[in-house]
Amino acid sequence: MTPRARSLGFPRSWLLLAGLAAGPLAGALSAASASVSFTKDIAPILAKKCVTCHGPEKAKGNYQLHNFEMLLKPGASKAAAVIPGQPAKSELFRLLVTQDADDRMPQKDDPLPKAQIALVEKWIQQGAKFDGPDAKAHLAALIPRVPYPNPPASYPQPVPVAALAFSPDGKQLAASGYHEITLWDPATGKLNRRIKGLPQRILALAWHPQGQWLAVAGGSPGQSGEVALVDVAKGEVAQVLGTTIDTVMALAFDAAGTRLATGGADNAIRIFALPEGKEQRLIQQHADWVLSLAFSPDGKHLASGSRDRTARLFNAETGELEASYMGHDAPVFSVAVTEDGQTIYSAGRDRKVHFWAAKGGKKTGEIAGAEGDLFRVLLAGNQVFSGGADKTVRQHKLEDRSLVRSLTGHADRVYALAAHAPGKWLASGAHNGEVRVWNWEDGKPVSSFIAAPK
Repeated sequence: MTPRARSLGFPRSWLLLAGLAAGPLAGALSAASASVSFTKDIAPILAKKCVTCHGPEKAKGNYQLHNFEMLLKPGASKAAAVIPGQPAKSELFRLLVTQDADDRMPQKDDPLPKAQIALVEKWIQQGAKFDGPDAKAHLAALIPRVPYPNPPASYPQPVPVAALAFSPDGKQLAASGYHEITLWDPATGKLNRRIKGLPQRILALAWHPQGQWLAVAGGSPGQSGEVALVDVAKGEVAQVLGTTIDTVMALAFDAAGTRLATGGADNAIRIFALPEGKEQRLIQQHADWVLSLAFSPDGKHLASGSRDRTARLFNAETGELEASYMGHDAPVFSVAVTEDGQTIYSAGRDRKVHFWAAKGGKKTGEIAGAEGDLFRVLLAGNQVFSGGADKTVRQHKLEDRSLVRSLTGHADRVYALAAHAPGKWLASGAHNGEVRVWNWEDGKPVSSFIAAPK
C-alpha cells in the first residue's frame, strides 16, 4: 500500500510542469450519497493507495486486490478480507483502522483520511456490493472517467515536449501539451489546432497509418494513466481504450493499423485490437516501467524498452517472450526495429545506441559519441537518428552506422523525435518547449517554434 516514488528515468524536471495539482478522488464527491458505489467510491481509493503493494506483481502478505474478485480472497492470514455487513470482522477494514503501526495500512504512508475510511466502512455495511461490469477487471478500468480541465488559454511558460508525431501525409505535426495536444504546420511552425479533454501530461503520441486517429497516452504520475484515440478531423476524443493506476508512457501502432500496443508505469504491455478497442493481449514480463515500444514491420513481433535495464522482443500474437537484451546495464528509454525485422536498436542512460539480433538477442554493435542520456532512437529512410541530454540530434547511416551529421541548435535536452520518411523531414522536441524540423537530406532547418499556445 506504499505509493510509488515518481522520478522517471528521465530527469525529474521533465515531469515537474508548472502549476500542476492532483484532483480529488471520486469518492470525495459521492461520500454523502445514500448508497456507496464500489466503482465510484471504493475503487479509486484502493487503486491509488493499495494496488502497488497488493497487485499481480507484488502481493504483500500474499494478498491481492487489483480486481474485485481478488479483493474478496483472504491473504496469508486466512482471515476473511471482506464480510458483507460486518466491517469490524473484515480484515481489509481492520487493517485500515488498527492502532498498531506495524499492521496499519497503508504502511509507510499516512493513514487514509477519515472520510475515505468511512466510505469503506459504509460500503461493507451495505453489503460490499459490486456494481461494475466485470469482477475480474482491473480497478483502474472500473473508475469512471472524470472530465479533464481545459488547458490554459495561453501558456505562462512552455512545457517540455515529451512526444511528437507526424501525420501520414506530413502536413501536420502533433506535439504534447498540458491537458491537450497541439497540431502544427511543420513547414511554417504555425499552430493549426488544439485538441483538449486529455490527460494532464502527454507522454506518447502515435498517428494511425491511415491518418484518421491519433493515439495519445499519458496521465498523472502515481494517480492515473490513460490511452485514448483522438478523431483528428473532429478534434475530439473518439474512444478511451484503457485506463491504468499510473501513467502510460509508450505507444506503437502496427503497420496495418489493426493493433495498438501500450506500456507504462504499471510495468505492463497491453495490445488493443482496432477499431473495436478491445484489449487483446496483456504482457507482464518487465520488472519496471515500460518506456518504449515498436512493432516489427510485418506485425509479428513487438520490441520494448524498460527502466528495468532490459530491451525485449515478444511474439505479438501470443505474447511469448522471444529474446531479452541485457547489454545496456542501465534504463532503456527507446527501441526501434529495422525494416527486415532482423535487428533491434535500443538506447538509454548508458549514452549508446545498441543494435542486436532479434533472434537470440545477441549484441552486434553499438553507436557511441553521445555525451548524455539518449532518450530516443528512431529509424527512418535508411537512417538512424538519436537524441538526448546533450541537446544534440545525431544522424547515422543505417548501412554502416557512420555519422552523417550532428543536428545542433537546441538549447535544452531533446526528449522527442518524429520522422516523415517521404518528405525526409525529422522533428525534434526539447525540454524548453522548442520544436525543430529538419531536412535530413542536407541537414538544413525547415522551421523552429515553441510548442506553447500564446
